[in-house]
Amino acid sequence: MKKIWLIFKNPLYTKLFFANFTSQMGSVIGVTAFMFFLLDRFANNPFYASVTELMYSLPTLAVFFFVGVMADRMDRQQIAKNCDWICLALTVLLIAAIKTEVIALVFAVLFLRSGVQKFFMPAQSGILQGVLAKDDYTTAAGLNQMVSSLFMLVGNGFGILFYWYLGIYGALAVDAASFLASALLISSCKIPAPVRTPNGSHTIKDLDFKMVARDFKEGMKYILDHKLLLSLLSGFCFFGLVNGGFSVMPIFILKYKLAPHHYEEYSIVLGIVFGSGVMAGSFAASSIAAKFKLLTILVAGLFVSGFFVVISSFTDSIFWFFAALFAAGLGLPFCNIALGGWMPRIVDPKMMGRVQGWITPLMMFAQSLMLGVISVSFPAFLSIEGLFWIVGGALMLVALIYSYLLPKYENGQQEAVRTAG
Repeated sequence: MKKIWLIFKNPLYTKLFFANFTSQMGSVIGVTAFMFFLLDRFANNPFYASVTELMYSLPTLAVFFFVGVMADRMDRQQIAKNCDWICLALTVLLIAAIKTEVIALVFAVLFLRSGVQKFFMPAQSGILQGVLAKDDYTTAAGLNQMVSSLFMLVGNGFGILFYWYLGIYGALAVDAASFLASALLISSCKIPAPVRTPNGSHTIKDLDFKMVARDFKEGMKYILDHKLLLSLLSGFCFFGLVNGGFSVMPIFILKYKLAPHHYEEYSIVLGIVFGSGVMAGSFAASSIAAKFKLLTILVAGLFVSGFFVVISSFTDSIFWFFAALFAAGLGLPFCNIALGGWMPRIVDPKMMGRVQGWITPLMMFAQSLMLGVISVSFPAFLSIEGLFWIVGGALMLVALIYSYLLPKYENGQQEAVRTAG
């Protein structure tokens, strides 16, 4: 706890932390409310709920070529700030699109908003790496995990509550206010130029196709040349499958198997139960992160989570389903904190945007693939239990891959990766 209080004495980190918090809020509440709006409007067709999540992940494939290069070449503070302002405008446009009742237009706006959001994280990650000391990276990763835990705990519940009491338009208005708060917080930061522009000052006119292609290639070469980093990134494809499945399958199993007439109410309880597990795991992982090797924490967390996700599919009892997902939630923070503390230590600050620019498309490609499979195969060909087996199996498979690959490259390479490039 002492390290947490010390890190908040850094005023730049404090503002960036709360900017990240409000920006995430601007995604979770609106998307959750919109999914339940579609489930109400098209009760007999889960296709639209899957497509909503697809509109969140698919845009990555359209912008990934530019995301990392812009985060390394352009002003990172301007990128993060402008992402929030544009998302605010697109949220207002989304409200107008829903009023037209043209579903294709609604999905088009969702696609654009999601595409803009993908530029936020690489820029913000680069800024955080520059304003924190190396010893603070794992603490910051733990705090980010706690924020994610909080959204798991109350985010979906708030989304549903705002939808119930304010309607879809009121929930989206809360979205817009969250993006506004994040933009104002980032605008108020006085970030040193070497952190904002580690590769020198450039304008959008400088980013011609040749520069973008060259930088993108350099980012790929940097990853391929450093086996430890490449091994870590190899698991993100499986994480994408997991994210795609988890975005819809808990609601689907409640609606179509466990509680068809009360799935909305149980969805709130599920969010609290799973979020409580993740929150408890976050505190536990933050407390022991310095006492164990990051590899040990990472593999253990992946295996425990995957095992209990599979177990949760075998019960017809709401109680035991919630108990299994609580246990699965306990393991996830160990993975996230290990990865979040590891990556900034081994990546050159000048390359962080391009490395982050590869992480997101790897995950989102797999997430889009998973959602596409769910859209066309559930429930006609793929059972709800099958979804849980795929997701849990993917987590355990990543644990095995990391157990085999990472020890081969861990010793002696972490510092080499950071100083190379």
